[in-house]
Amino acid sequence: MYLHAGCQIAVSPDTKYFAVDWLGVEVTGATLGIIGMGSIGYKVAQRARAFNMRILYHNRNRRRKEEEEAVGAHYCAKMEDLLQQSDFVMLVVNLTPETHKLIGKKELGLMKPTATLINISRGAVIDQDALVEALLNKVIRAAALDVTYPEPLPRGHPLLNLNNVIITPHIGTATVQAIRMMAEEAIANMLAVLNGQPIPSEVFPK
Repeated sequence: MYLHAGCQIAVSPDTKYFAVDWLGVEVTGATLGIIGMGSIGYKVAQRARAFNMRILYHNRNRRRKEEEEAVGAHYCAKMEDLLQQSDFVMLVVNLTPETHKLIGKKELGLMKPTATLINISRGAVIDQDALVEALLNKVIRAAALDVTYPEPLPRGHPLLNLNNVIITPHIGTATVQAIRMMAEEAIANMLAVLNGQPIPSEVFPK
């Protein structure tokens, strides 16, 4: 959470010295809880393993044993167990009627007061009013949101005024390489349809 404020201090013309009491939270050895272990969630786990994180995950379907072992992930059949144990909780689910406001007041209350909630899925997966309340009352330590509801948030939204939140403008796939791959995939799908061939990335397979 110190990244944005720290950058401002580093470049501010009023800065005369750097504080020595700015202490962050260590990622190495921390517990990461991933809610939604699809292809993206699994890639997150692969990267988290490089930081020697303890990885928990909750998903509709459990991954194969060899897939779990490859990243050192442990399955939590109940999301509540993951929330109670994790230092970082990352949301990587699709937005469906079942995941709408998946994280609300009850779920936030189960998390550690030192925990950080990270959302890279869709804004409506979190009850934002409950999140504001939890952040104001230090129910959780912080939040990092690449997605909100709506996008962008109204300029007077309380999330924009909290110092324990980082919000980015839905830039999780905003790299030259990723956008190029997405465009190529879209073209491949269109060509398949025009040629009467199976669609490589069909959203709703028959």
